[in-house]
Amino acid sequence: MKILIVTDSASTVAQLTVILNGANYMDVRAVITLDEAMIAMKRAALADTPVDLVLIDLDNAAADGLVATLTIKSHREFEDVPIISITADDSAKVLDRAFAAGASDYLVQPVGKTELRARVRSALQLRREMIKRMLRERELERLARKLERMSNLDGLTGLANRRCFDDTLVREWVRNGREDHPLGLLMIDIDHFKLYNDALGHVDGDTCLRKVADALTQATRRPADLVARYGGEEFAIILPNTDFEGAQSVADNIHDNLASQNIRHPDSTVGGCVTVSIGVASGVPTCGTTPEHLVHAADRALYQAKQSGRNRTEGVSLSGPDELRQ
Repeated sequence: MKILIVTDSASTVAQLTVILNGANYMDVRAVITLDEAMIAMKRAALADTPVDLVLIDLDNAAADGLVATLTIKSHREFEDVPIISITADDSAKVLDRAFAAGASDYLVQPVGKTELRARVRSALQLRREMIKRMLRERELERLARKLERMSNLDGLTGLANRRCFDDTLVREWVRNGREDHPLGLLMIDIDHFKLYNDALGHVDGDTCLRKVADALTQATRRPADLVARYGGEEFAIILPNTDFEGAQSVADNIHDNLASQNIRHPDSTVGGCVTVSIGVASGVPTCGTTPEHLVHAADRALYQAKQSGRNRTEGVSLSGPDELRQ
């Protein structure tokens, strides 16, 4: 493990290095100033061979040992690196200040071989435990993020699920309302999907859902847009900062994408391929309305698209709170 000595005393460096090498600690480097110490530690960290222990001479004329200890500990990347203070003054006042600055142990000069080895061994063992704990914490954080992503995804299509849709809609409703921007919403339903399943089976039905999901995803181009599986054969798209014309354009892209995919539908009354009906709504969120008002408006538009013959888009531009409340 890498050990850094900070002192202006050549004799101290020679003595400590001999003792440490004799205990098989071969990666030992010495510097004089605090700036040199910080440069050495940062370079070691970048090379993925971080300093594991620092021995700081409190009596160093070229660098205040207490300031050096405080400075190293103030950097987050070095806060877990143990520091052993070395001093000729073992008074309680000096040692208390060293511990308050962040030192984990101390040695009194002249340094004894047995004591140095014991203190270094103990400090490095502490360092190993800290590294293990840090790695465990990182792994737990990684797993937590993975579980969070999984809890927000639909297992079949890979799109956001209903839970993620609901959370995102509330968040975007508040944000767009605060910024006085319109929020667009598309509610999408696959036409005659039950007939598709009855004719071709649920395995082909699942494949169809995935292909439709791809067509929806390809119709959106911004990272903030959210495509979700709302339930069954119904999907939804949240379009932040999007007026009615922009939302209508996304709906047009969806129809075009599905037409180019030409997914065969043997029992559709609309045509020979899979189509969708889309309800579009867009409006500026206000204090007197809720996200549910936007959902209801888009759902009403979707119902109208179905009643009007399917494979089409119907929509409404909600310019004010009275229209949202309808």
